[in-house]
Amino acid sequence: MAKVTRRVVERSAATRSPYLEGIAAAAAQGPLRGALSCTNLAHGFAASPGDDKAALKALRWPNIGMVSAYNDMLSAHQPLGNYPEIIRQAAREVGATAQFAGGVPAMCDGVTQGQPGMQLSLFSRDVIAMATAVALSHNMFDAALCLGVCDKIVPGLLMGALSFGHLPVIFVPAGPMPSGLPNQEKARIRQLFAQGKVSRDELLEAESRSYHSPGTCTFYGTANSNQLVLECMGLHLPGTAFVNPDTSLRYALTAESARRVVGLTALAGDYTPIGRIVDEKAVINGIVGLLASGGSTNHTMHLVAVARAAGIHVNWDDFDDLSRAVPLLSRVYPNGKADVNHFHAAGGVGFLIRELLDAGLMHEDVQTVVGPGLRHYTREPVQQAGELVWREAPIQSGDVDVLRTAADPFDGQSGLRLLTGNLGRAVIKTSAVAAEHRVVEAPARVFQSQEAMIDAFQAGELVGDMVAVLPFQGPRACGMPELHKLTPILGVLQDQGHRVALVTDGRMSGASGKVPAAIHVTPEALSGGALARVRTGDLIRVDSLEGNLQALVDDTEWQARDITSPSLAAQHVGMGRELFDNFRAVTSGAEQGAMSVLLDGALRAVAEPAVPGEHD
Repeated sequence: MAKVTRRVVERSAATRSPYLEGIAAAAAQGPLRGALSCTNLAHGFAASPGDDKAALKALRWPNIGMVSAYNDMLSAHQPLGNYPEIIRQAAREVGATAQFAGGVPAMCDGVTQGQPGMQLSLFSRDVIAMATAVALSHNMFDAALCLGVCDKIVPGLLMGALSFGHLPVIFVPAGPMPSGLPNQEKARIRQLFAQGKVSRDELLEAESRSYHSPGTCTFYGTANSNQLVLECMGLHLPGTAFVNPDTSLRYALTAESARRVVGLTALAGDYTPIGRIVDEKAVINGIVGLLASGGSTNHTMHLVAVARAAGIHVNWDDFDDLSRAVPLLSRVYPNGKADVNHFHAAGGVGFLIRELLDAGLMHEDVQTVVGPGLRHYTREPVQQAGELVWREAPIQSGDVDVLRTAADPFDGQSGLRLLTGNLGRAVIKTSAVAAEHRVVEAPARVFQSQEAMIDAFQAGELVGDMVAVLPFQGPRACGMPELHKLTPILGVLQDQGHRVALVTDGRMSGASGKVPAAIHVTPEALSGGALARVRTGDLIRVDSLEGNLQALVDDTEWQARDITSPSLAAQHVGMGRELFDNFRAVTSGAEQGAMSVLLDGALRAVAEPAVPGEHD
């Protein structure tokens, strides 16, 4: 961990220093709105209620901006609807005002899965970052609260907040829904439906019992990985991640977040800007927490992008080296049977962070929103006599099938791997993959879309061992959609005794499961990546033990093959996709964060694939 951190610090020196200088230049002694003209300021408080208007006009109290991903369609974000009034009241109690600065879009991958709208999902992260910047651009605010939970939303909010690195910022989640139908049973019914053994009505009933109330989905995908990573980076109040919505404890934590962020302003005397909290050590802590918990592979892109927003450069060599040093301490679906509510009850984030700190696998000497030192995050919130207090997280796991100590891990290594070879660089998550499936060598079957593979499966054509290869699924080709419609099919084939794997420049994200999947292949096929050279019948080796991704084709023949692109025009129109031409044209590779923003020369220079041996 120390070696990787030193490497990141050295790699980031040319960009981190100017970023910190920008924070210092933007900071102010008095309320930031004091720099506005009278006309500007009058516009800024014209609609405020009387007491707030007087306070804003007097330039004495801090003013807190709220940026929210609220909408009432998505279960994870619906609870955020009543947060603004809770926050306003809590801010007034400590001598501050709070204004709703702006909303950001919040799309759900669960709703758009396998649909054309999914091709906007990854790009929505950068839209959210820009929307956050627009919300805070009025210079009316001395601090901010970011309200959001899910996949691209939290990384986007964090990237946007870091562009205002001089502001103190606390993130305020909504928590997971109560447990419904067990995730393993849901997966079983999905596989039965894929085989035509249950009806659509039966499938819909199972899904409705899984996703049944306000709150985040309870499996450990990108949304819940977001929440754990934020705590590891010191950006939540401790223990906030997995408290259920619409409970008195959740409301108390929301109010306390408002009171606490007021205390972090320059006016309150404990000035702690987010740009100084998110430093190289905090980024490493976030990666370590992600790895130890078996979190979402989406963060091999999102944490790269977040770090870049703070002038910090990480790459997949860093993830790979840390993964080999960090043990797997939790098993939550799809890496186990339990959901995040069970994980929280077994000891949760506080237990996990304490184990990692005590094992020397996290940086304790960091700044957080509750003060110096990550040890604050070994505590959990409770209410005693109506008061919000923190106590030490359990010393012993409440369920060793879900959460374990660093001395007795599920695996000595976390299970995220970098794969390299003549197909490019990719990541693979093996924490849910049985040992006998971690190396697959089989003939390729090349498909140009999920639908083509589904059609082949339904026609009974997928027989025998197979590496399914799906090129032209990357960000420049079509926005890098998740390919989860393939999960039940691949699971059925594996259960039938076939050796199967997936190789793609697309995504599988936080629900990557029991079938080995080499994903995010970089360079992507549309950018000249070698994945476009694969032909059906080529022998492909996916070796997560040795970190090898190879087409076993004679090199002379391999180099002579043409790289041809299918027509993608139909995937660039409809459902708003035509509005994202500029994103597709400039987006960086997956290892460089799949970013369509912050594409300056420094990023291009540092973000090239690491040279062989850099991690040695």
